[in-house]
Order: sequence, then structure tokens, then C-alpha cells
Amino acid sequence: MSINPADLATHIIKPTLDYLGVQSGAAEKLLLGTVAQASNFDPFSEQHHGIGIFQITSKGHRQAWDSYLAFRPDLASKVRGLASQHQFLREPDQELKSNLAYSTAIAWIIYLQSDLQLPAADDVDGLSQFWSAHFCHREQRQAEDFARWISEHVAA
Repeated sequence: MSINPADLATHIIKPTLDYLGVQSGAAEKLLLGTVAQASNFDPFSEQHHGIGIFQITSKGHRQAWDSYLAFRPDLASKVRGLASQHQFLREPDQELKSNLAYSTAIAWIIYLQSDLQLPAADDVDGLSQFWSAHFCHREQRQAEDFARWISEHVAA
């Protein structure tokens, strides 16, 4: 099963970023390109030892909470609000597979942990390098693949 990239951007990524207070075309492109490289839009992919559409590892998920969200209670509350009430308490990593808004928020938090300036939306090479430096798993494609996918599939 695969998710249409335009639908993912319109119905999941943009609304989730808006909910988190982020209005950024660059962030939208970055997250869409991340999904393309991580799972090729398959929410049940297990290609890179990660979970869900962004292929976030259990360790990366915990680090997002323990190293970043734990020190930002307002943001943590918003992200927790995206998770299901009971499933999150029993098996938090399952949210990465079954809850697209939650996994989008965690993916964004992983990028936020870098504390670096996000490149401009039209800086495809900069976005691809940002992805490569902060999110890419060793088994994934290269920054050039990210840049090529964005250039071919996402409007400027």
C-alpha cells in the first residue's frame, strides 16, 4: 500500500506543521522528501530498521522525547495530543506506524533537535544535505537522490 504524495502533503504534513505552529514550505518539502527516501510512501515499510512512513527508529523516537520534548512542555503537550489515548501508553512506537500526524510531528522534532537553520524552500540541494545530515539512515539513498526526487515531484 502506498500513499499519494500530494495527499500526504495536503492532508497530513501541512496540517500537522500548522498545528505545531510551523508555516514553512521548506519544512513541508523536507518532510515529503524524507518520506520518499525512507519508505517510498509505504506506511508499513520496514526497509531501514525503522517504523512507519518516516522509518523512525525506536531509539530516535525515545531521543525525540527524552532529549528534546522533555524540555519543551508546551510542544510536548501538542505532540502528545496527536497520539492515541491508550495505544501510546502501551506501545508508543506503534504510533509511528498507525498515526500519520503523530509520526510527522516526531519526524519534525528529529529535525528540530539539530538547532540549525532550515534551508529555503527553493534550495533543493540545501534541503537534501539537511536531510542527509539529520535524518538519513546509512541504508538509505544519497542526498542526490533526495534532491532529484524533490526536483521531479514537488512544485517550486
